[in-house]
Amino acid sequence: MPTIEKEIIKEPVSFLDLLGGKDLIGITLLSGFDLITLSHDGISKASLETLILNIGISKKFFIEKILNISVKTIERKQENDKLDQRTSSHLIEIAKVVEHTYTVFKSAEKVRNWLNTKNHALNNLKPITLFTMPTGLQMVDQVLGRIEEGIFS
Repeated sequence: MPTIEKEIIKEPVSFLDLLGGKDLIGITLLSGFDLITLSHDGISKASLETLILNIGISKKFFIEKILNISVKTIERKQENDKLDQRTSSHLIEIAKVVEHTYTVFKSAEKVRNWLNTKNHALNNLKPITLFTMPTGLQMVDQVLGRIEEGIFS
């Protein structure tokens, strides 16, 4: 089986690119229902690793603190093994917020810096630490929306 190449994205991208692109995901996304199918079918370990690489944080932090999974559990999986529905859905939502971050900041370096810097509008928490749950992701997304509108909070 060929090795899956992972590289850091350097330009604003879609959430699909953050998960490794169409070839890695394996389906064409035409509607929100396709996201449900993708969650149900599961996202591969390779997609998870691509997302982590593009966020610019440690694999251990992302898996243990954000996904609340043991690193050993993930390491036992092969590149093409699928993650469960809950984890896959969570990864899709994270990728969508990271996509929004790329839309706002336009560069990988700025995205990584913003995600890993304490933010007053987020109760002085780093945005990445709020990726643990849907409410946190929504809060980060709202702050990004305010930045887009020129309301720097």
